[in-house]
Amino acid sequence: MLDANLSPKRIGAALEKRGHDVLSLASDAALDDPEVLELAAAHERIMVTRNSRDFAPLLRVWAEAGRHHAGCILIWTHDHHEFGAIITGVSELLRDRRDAEQWRNLTIAL
Repeated sequence: MLDANLSPKRIGAALEKRGHDVLSLASDAALDDPEVLELAAAHERIMVTRNSRDFAPLLRVWAEAGRHHAGCILIWTHDHHEFGAIITGVSELLRDRRDAEQWRNLTIAL
């Protein structure tokens, strides 16, 4: 999984403690949104982000172009400070869909 725009070190560390394989981006990473999605896809990582405003349209463009990604969780309903709810929600989604193929090109709003 690759998490972006969610206090990556803190979120990533909490998900790792729950047994998830996490690659976190620093919040000051010099990558733009398309590059973040490219990175996640290239490394076959499920991307987790609160930047739904930018990533939802980008994911739509990818779908229309027939481009593939490893999955995406868009955090719509939780603020940054709702750390526990984010970790629980992401963990439950990952637990419910353990097979990477179940995530291929799937975008879920949390």
